[in-house]
Amino acid sequence: MKPCFLIPILVLCGGPLVAQKPAPTPAPAPAAAATQVHSSALGFSYSVPSDWEVVDNQATLSTAKQQADQNTTSEEEKKGLACVELDLTARHGAPPSVMVEVALPFSCFGKEMAESDLPGFAAGASEGLKQSFDIGDPVYGAYSLGGHSMWIERAKGAPKGHPELPYTVEIACSLLKKAAVCWMTMAADDTALRTFEHGAVTLDGEAPIALVPATAFDRKQS
Repeated sequence: MKPCFLIPILVLCGGPLVAQKPAPTPAPAPAAAATQVHSSALGFSYSVPSDWEVVDNQATLSTAKQQADQNTTSEEEKKGLACVELDLTARHGAPPSVMVEVALPFSCFGKEMAESDLPGFAAGASEGLKQSFDIGDPVYGAYSLGGHSMWIERAKGAPKGHPELPYTVEIACSLLKKAAVCWMTMAADDTALRTFEHGAVTLDGEAPIALVPATAFDRKQS
């Protein structure tokens, strides 16, 4: 099983925000910048700086599910789409960088997933973006956070018709006890990419740790 339907949801929820003008950025935070911790009852949390604007994107989720459903071919995928939750959408800067976090609760989906399913989360991310982005140079990696395996994809891209606006797209996914979870950024600059990667996550009660370590791509995947 390759539950790739999570990737289109990430893309369809995050993509429109890249084209929108963000709200004015708040004044710079003190040296020890405050963070917003977003926790889920499914057993995980993720922290973003307080100067990132958290966006209510639930209406976009409904539209994204409808669009993604048009490309599903199995009842399993359709059920998965119905169960997907959008836990966080945030943006920052101009041109805007975006973060999106989605989860698939196993209690809704009706089954847990095996470690062998993990590559299917990140695979195909660059393909899903090609409708609105010119994408190139995807690379894949695998790493561990505590007792959890992570799968990651990074690609370069730019909105179609705007090669002067380069982005880095990065997606990291894992399997938890209660859900499969993916985090994505469309980063307009290196600072936004580092912010995404350094965001602290907790997974199934383990100690907080940066989402993406510097060694994430040392184990290259095909």
